[in-house]
Amino acid sequence: MVDNVASDRVVIGKISGVYGVKGWVKIHSFTEPMENFLGYKSVSTKLNGRLTTIEFDKSHKHGKGLVGHIVGCDDREMARNYTRCELSVAADQLPELRDDEFYWRDLEGLQVYSQFEEGEEVLLGAVHHLIETGANDVLVVHHCEHAIDDRERLIPYLPEQVVLDIDLEQGRITVNWDPEF
Repeated sequence: MVDNVASDRVVIGKISGVYGVKGWVKIHSFTEPMENFLGYKSVSTKLNGRLTTIEFDKSHKHGKGLVGHIVGCDDREMARNYTRCELSVAADQLPELRDDEFYWRDLEGLQVYSQFEEGEEVLLGAVHHLIETGANDVLVVHHCEHAIDDRERLIPYLPEQVVLDIDLEQGRITVNWDPEF
C-alpha cells in the first residue's frame, strides 16, 4: 500500500460472494475467532480505486461463515459489485493484546535468529509472512542481508519450544531452530 492512510489499515476480511437476493453478502473473516468480525459495523474497502466506507446494518454467523447486509445495498446485482473486496479497519481499532500476544502484521519483517547451539547465534532471515496450518501457525522466513544463506525456511510458531523470544523494539525473533533445516 502506497499512501499512509492505507498503510494504517488492517484487512480483517473479504467479501467472497453474494447471499440471497436482497443485498446480503458472504464474508470471509480473517479475525480469530471469525465472529470477532461482527464487532465492526463500519469497514473500508477500495471501490473504483478509492477508499470507501461501508456499513453493515445486519450481520451474523451462517453455517461455517458469516453473512452481512450492506446499508443501502438492497439487491443481488448491487451486492455483486462488492465481491472480492477486502475489508479493512484502522489499526487503532484492533483490540489490545496481552504482552505475550502479537498480530501477524507485527511479526512480518522481523529478523529471525537461531540459538540452536548454546551461545552461538545466526541470522536465518526475516519473516516474510505467516501461514495457518491447523496444528500451529508457521513463520515463513526468507533471505535477508547478512543471513547465513538464501534458503526459505518454514519455522513452526511454537512459543517456548521453538520461538524463544520476540522483541518488537529490536525487530527480532529468537528461535531454537537448526540452521540446516
